[in-house]
Amino acid sequence: MNSSTIIMSSERPPDPVEGSSRSTGENHLQKPQTTTTLSRYESQKRRDWNTFGQYLKNQRPPVSLSQCNCNHVLEFLRYLDQFGKTKVHLHGCVFFGQPDPPAPCACPLRQAWGSLDALIGRLRAAYEENGGSSETNPFGNGAIRVYLREVKEVQAKARGIPYKKKKKKKNPIKVHDDHNQLKHFKQST
Repeated sequence: MNSSTIIMSSERPPDPVEGSSRSTGENHLQKPQTTTTLSRYESQKRRDWNTFGQYLKNQRPPVSLSQCNCNHVLEFLRYLDQFGKTKVHLHGCVFFGQPDPPAPCACPLRQAWGSLDALIGRLRAAYEENGGSSETNPFGNGAIRVYLREVKEVQAKARGIPYKKKKKKKNPIKVHDDHNQLKHFKQST
């Protein structure tokens, strides 16, 4: 045997699937990891789900997902207000109801209604993707919808901009120009 064909363990080329298990003496193959890029929505949904899970773990006593109900979700939404960036004027504020106040005030910052609405949508989907049933989904509870509606109304009044339901536009069927030109061509001949 030629000594140049024998590879000593110290001269061994790096193994692309080598992991921490090989260094401990275990000798089993690891599957190569495939990385898939998540969409922005899927990434945000995963972050939101992890944040909510962490919130439940930090409760005293900790709350398991199976014990979670709509009251925990409402508490979570109120907790998130401290990280909000939307100024919500209080009734006693001189700028209450003004869309563009001319000066700063001491009114609190809150989570915007639209952000909370989108968050609940993502968490509702994540709950069911993680094994929860749609019948017991705390994010789909009527109390959550009532809370979101109230937040929407309060924020609209505080800003002086009422939310109005958008009317759906009816799109008339458009006739292609080629069809019109053909029609005019036939009439002229």
